[in-house]
Amino acid sequence: MKRLLFAAILLFAVLDVSAQSWLWRSMKRNNYRITPVVTKKSLAEQYGDSLTILMAKCDSIYKASKEGDGGLVTSNPSVPRLFMPMTFYHSEAHNYLSLDTIADPLERMINKALLAAYISHPDLVVNSERRLDEKGKNNEAINMPISTDLSLTDKIKPDITETKDTVVTIVVEKPNFWTIKGDYNLQLLQNYVSSNWHKGGESNYSMMGSVVMEANYNNKQKVKWDNKLELKLGFQTSKSDSLHSIKTTEDLIRYTGKLGLQASKKWYYTLQVLTHTQFARGYKSNDPKIYSEFGTPYVLNISLGMDYNVEWFKKRLTGTIHLAPVAYNYKYVKRMELATRNGIDEGKHSKHDYGSQFTIDLTWAFSDNIKWKTRMYGFTSYKRVEYEWENTFSFKFNKFISANLFVYPRFDDSAKRVDDHSYWQLNEFMSLGFSYSF
Repeated sequence: MKRLLFAAILLFAVLDVSAQSWLWRSMKRNNYRITPVVTKKSLAEQYGDSLTILMAKCDSIYKASKEGDGGLVTSNPSVPRLFMPMTFYHSEAHNYLSLDTIADPLERMINKALLAAYISHPDLVVNSERRLDEKGKNNEAINMPISTDLSLTDKIKPDITETKDTVVTIVVEKPNFWTIKGDYNLQLLQNYVSSNWHKGGESNYSMMGSVVMEANYNNKQKVKWDNKLELKLGFQTSKSDSLHSIKTTEDLIRYTGKLGLQASKKWYYTLQVLTHTQFARGYKSNDPKIYSEFGTPYVLNISLGMDYNVEWFKKRLTGTIHLAPVAYNYKYVKRMELATRNGIDEGKHSKHDYGSQFTIDLTWAFSDNIKWKTRMYGFTSYKRVEYEWENTFSFKFNKFISANLFVYPRFDDSAKRVDDHSYWQLNEFMSLGFSYSF
C-alpha cells in the first residue's frame, strides 16, 4: 500500500510538469503575450535560503525541546544528509509515506525536504543508499590493536663514545712576499775549416753563458720592489789573431732596481736605478788597444716616473713600461783615451747629464716553445740621444736544449764617429746549447 501511494505521488508530479509544458506551448501558438518571470536568485542562493529557513525551524524546535544539551539536533543522524552530495535514501521516502506518525519533528522536516528535492530535481541525485551499502561492505574495521616491540631497544644498544679533548696547534706563517726566478743559458759553437778548403776560412770555437736572476717583492699593499741582475759573457778563438788567442764577444753586468708605490690597478709611481759595466777587457783582432774593461765604461742612471704593468693578449705579452720625465745619467771611464769613444768630453773621466728616460721590458710567448724577449732603453739630455734595443728570440726544443737569436742595435750620437760609420751600432749572434729556467 505504501509503495502504491509513493508511485501515485510521483505520477502526479510528472503529470503536473507535463501539463505546464503543454499550456506554455499552446499559449505561444495562439500568440498570447507571455511575460516570463525572471528569477533573480540562482539555484545555489535558493538552496542557501532553504537551509536558512530549515535552521530557523530547527532552532525553534531546539528551544521547545525539554533537553537542555541540544541532543535533539546534534544527535540526529539525518542532519548530515542535508549537506552531503545528493543521495536517494529509501528510509526518507518510507518515513514520509508511512501511516505511522514520526514523533521527532526534526526528522519529519528532514524527510519532507529530501523528498521534495527528489521530486523537483531528480537530475541532482548522484548516488543511492543501496550503492553506498554495497561499497561499504568491502571496508571491514580493523580491530587488531597496534603494538610496538619495545624489546628492540634492548637488542641494539647505542654506541656511546666519549669525546676527548685534543690539543690543536695553530701555526701562523708569515706571508712570503718575495718571488725568486732565474734563467740560465750556455751556448757552444764549433767550426772547423781545413787549410786546403777551396773557399778558405778559419777554424774557431765560441762559447757564451748568460744568467738572469730576479728577486721581486710585492706586499699586496701598494708597495713593490723589483730587482733584476743580468750577467753575460762570451768568448771566441781565432787563429788569425796573432796577439790574442781568446777575445770576448759578449760582456755585460747589469742591475735594474725599481721601487714602486701603487697609484692605480696598473700604474705605479716608480724610482728606477739602472747601472751596467762589463767583466773583462775587450780587444779587436790584431790590435793591442784595450777598448773596454771592468768599470770602463761604467753607467749609472737614476730616474723618477711611473711604471705600467703589461698583461696583454691573454697574458702572453707581459712586462713593464717605465716612463720617467726626470732622469740623471752618470758615465765614467778609467782610461782617458776611451772618453770620446763613450760620449765623454776629451780629457775627462766622467760626465753628468740630466734629462728624460724610458725603459720597456717585455716578454711575448708566441707558444710554449717560442719566446721573444725585448728591451728598449732610451735617454736624452735634449742635446744628445742614447737608444738601445735588445731582442732575444728563444726556440726551445725540450726542457734543456734551445737555440737563441740575439739582435742588438744601438744609437749614440754623443760618441765620436769612427771613420765613415754612422751613429748606429749593431751586435748579432745565433747559438745552440743548454738552457734551464725556474
